[in-house]
Amino acid sequence: MQFNIPDTDQKRVVIVGGGFAGLTLARKLAKNKAFQIVLIDKNNYHQFQPLFYQVAMAGLEPSSIVFPFRKVFQHQKNVFVRLARVSAIRADVQEIDTEIGALHYDYLVLAMGADTNWFGNDQIRQHAIPMKSVSEALYLRNSIFEDYERAVTANDYEDRQRYLDIVVVGGGATGVEVAGSLAEMKRHIIGKDYQDLNRDEIQIHLIHGAPRVLNAMSEEASAQSEKFLKELGVNLLLDKVVKSYDGQVVTIDDGSTIRADKVIWAAGIIGNKIEGIPAASYARGNRLICNEFNEIAGLSNVYALGDISLQTHEPAWPNGHPQVAQPAIQQGRQLAKNLVKQLKGEPMQPFRYTDLGSMATIGRHRAVADLPFWKTQGILAWMMWLFIHLLYILGTKNKIFVFLNWVWNYLTYDQSLRLVIKPWRRT
Repeated sequence: MQFNIPDTDQKRVVIVGGGFAGLTLARKLAKNKAFQIVLIDKNNYHQFQPLFYQVAMAGLEPSSIVFPFRKVFQHQKNVFVRLARVSAIRADVQEIDTEIGALHYDYLVLAMGADTNWFGNDQIRQHAIPMKSVSEALYLRNSIFEDYERAVTANDYEDRQRYLDIVVVGGGATGVEVAGSLAEMKRHIIGKDYQDLNRDEIQIHLIHGAPRVLNAMSEEASAQSEKFLKELGVNLLLDKVVKSYDGQVVTIDDGSTIRADKVIWAAGIIGNKIEGIPAASYARGNRLICNEFNEIAGLSNVYALGDISLQTHEPAWPNGHPQVAQPAIQQGRQLAKNLVKQLKGEPMQPFRYTDLGSMATIGRHRAVADLPFWKTQGILAWMMWLFIHLLYILGTKNKIFVFLNWVWNYLTYDQSLRLVIKPWRRT
C-alpha cells in the first residue's frame, strides 16, 4: 500500500497525531497554499480527551466528543488525511515508515501524545483499566454496568462487593473527576436503575501516591477538592502506592489490600515512542528534548509538540510545560507561524507558554480553578469549567449535543446512556 499523495513544489509537512497540538498546527497551515499537509493518525477522528470520563460514566455519547479529520478539512485541497501507524523515522533521508508505506517529508512534526504509564508493572497493565482513548472509556462504561448487572444476582455479600467496589488510582484531574462522577452515580442513579441494590454497599476508593490530590494545583484547590470528594463519600487513601493488582485484590505499599474487580488507572502518562530518534533526545517519561522552536535535539526539521515535547524555560518551567491541552494548542499555533517565517526566510520566534490556569471538576457545583491572578472553588468554578470545555469541543453539532446532555442531566439527574454495548466478534 502507498500514500498516494502527489509530489508538488509545495513544502510537505507531515504531522503524526491529530490531538490538540497536531490538529491545531494542521488547521493553521492549511490556510497557506505553499504547504502540503499530511496528517497521519491511528484513528480517523480527533478525540476531546478532557471529557473521556463523562463517556465512561455514561454522561455523554462518544460521538459527542469526537470529530472526523476529513470533516475538518473538507475544503482544504492541500490537506491529506491518512489512517496509519508510524513505525520509524529515517531522518538521514527525511522519510517515515508506516504500515501503508514510506513517505518523504520536508518538515516532520511528532504530536502523537502520550499513553498510560504503568511504571513497568505488567501485572497491573494486564488487569487495570486505562482511560486514554474513547475506546477505553467505552470499555470502562461496559465494565461498570456489567458488574452492576452481576451484583443484582449475587446473593452473597462478599461476592457482591467485588462487583460494586471500585478503586481509582491517581489523584490528578482525571482521577478526581472519575471518582467524583462515580460518587454522584452512586447517589443519584443506582437507586433509580438498580432498586434491588443497596447503594450504601458501594465503596469508591481513590488512591494517590502524594500527600494531597491535584498536587499540580494550589493547596487551596487541593484542600477543597479533598473536601468535595469526602462530602460525596469517596474514601481517600493519600500518600500510598499500589504495588500490585491481580484482577481481584489491590495491594498497597503499606501491606493493606482492597478487594475489587475494577481498578481504574489514572496514575500517570508516558510519551509514545517512534524508532529512529536518538536515545539522547529522550528525557524522563519518553519526552523529547526540544529547543525553543520545538525542534527535537539532534534532528533537523523534526519537531515535537504537546505531551511528548520537553521545553525547559527558567525560572517558570524548569521541568517542562504541563502535559495538558493548552501548551499543546499554543505550541501548534506558534510552530505554524514559524514554518511560514522559515519559508519566507524570516527569523523564527521562540515559543513562550502563556499559562491560562488549571481547572478540575468533582461533580455538580463542585469544581476548583487556579487562574493566573485568581483562585476560586465551588459553583463559579464549575460553571467556568463547563463553559471553557464546551468552547473547545469541535463542531457546532457536538457543542449543542453536549450542552443539551448537560442541561438534561442537570435537570433530571438522569441519562439514557447506561448501555452495555460490546464489540462484535466473529464466532
